[in-house]
Amino acid sequence: MHASEEKNSIRINKLFASLGICSRREADRLIAEGRVRINAAAASAGDRVFPGDRVFLDGKEVDTGEREQPVLLACNKPRGVVCTSSDKDRAPNIIDLVSYKSRVYPIGRLDKDSEGLILLTNMGELVNRINKGAGGHEKEYEVELYAPLPAGFIEGLKRGVTIEVPDRGRVRAHCKDAWQTGDRSFHIILTEGMNRQIRRMSSAMGGSVKRLRRIRIMNIRLGGLKPGAVREISGDELSVLLSSLGDDMENQPVHARKI
Repeated sequence: MHASEEKNSIRINKLFASLGICSRREADRLIAEGRVRINAAAASAGDRVFPGDRVFLDGKEVDTGEREQPVLLACNKPRGVVCTSSDKDRAPNIIDLVSYKSRVYPIGRLDKDSEGLILLTNMGELVNRINKGAGGHEKEYEVELYAPLPAGFIEGLKRGVTIEVPDRGRVRAHCKDAWQTGDRSFHIILTEGMNRQIRRMSSAMGGSVKRLRRIRIMNIRLGGLKPGAVREISGDELSVLLSSLGDDMENQPVHARKI
């Protein structure tokens, strides 16, 4: 194979991830199960797709067309906006708010009453890597309570708090760090992401959350991004993020577009 030919091709598992079909690992599983074909032949792990090739999943042709350029966006989600595409909640949706020219999905969630940084992408593998709690990826929040912090509040958060989580029962919730920033405010860093975790931890320690804003995901910071605004992530900021997610992510191309 000539180098020029290989440059114009893409590994089948990477293609599936770039199209947002599934992660590379999941694509490898589909290939191993014989559910993927390239043209008339069953795909094998490591196969490459070239311009003009036809790809099939479970007998249905995959629209490779002009493959969407990978993109990663940062958005300052306002309070009252939901991060799910479900029709159950008629509140404004993060995807509609961003209204990006190509299909993107939020990485993780912020609950409806919370605000701040959320990332959106069309890269399935990136979603998978960041959402994996085992990676210990840091997320930092600013929190304001309705009343002054109770005695021992910060120390209790650092020790860990038993909370009640739907579908999981009573579990022990932890934070990586927490520190007081004012009479009624504090910062907290999580590396796990249970449903409404900060609100439940605060309640267990005698506090009630008035405002919760996420200001950082790993090395990506909210900065001065205005509520509802979106920016593309590129350059060194992007390189640091991808390299921290694994060597194979470091070489992922991400196209920065004007919004």
